[in-house]
Amino acid sequence: MQNAGMTNPQQSGQNPEATSDARTHASHIRQMLGQVVQHARQDEGRVDDPKAKALFETTAETLQGLMKAYEDYERDLPEWH
Repeated sequence: MQNAGMTNPQQSGQNPEATSDARTHASHIRQMLGQVVQHARQDEGRVDDPKAKALFETTAETLQGLMKAYEDYERDLPEWH
């Protein structure tokens, strides 16, 4: 779900923790959230417990909403002003 116009600090050789740029940190957090979403979706398919499936699905959906907020912040949309 990464926006093609955004730079991945890890791919550019930049340490995302070594900058004071808020967008760089937001991008890094958004990427980590994406990894958790992917993991939750995979685990949802690995378990038989209906409550666990619902928990993992809810986790993924909630984090996707949070990722959207990070994407909006990174694009500096009017909602953040």
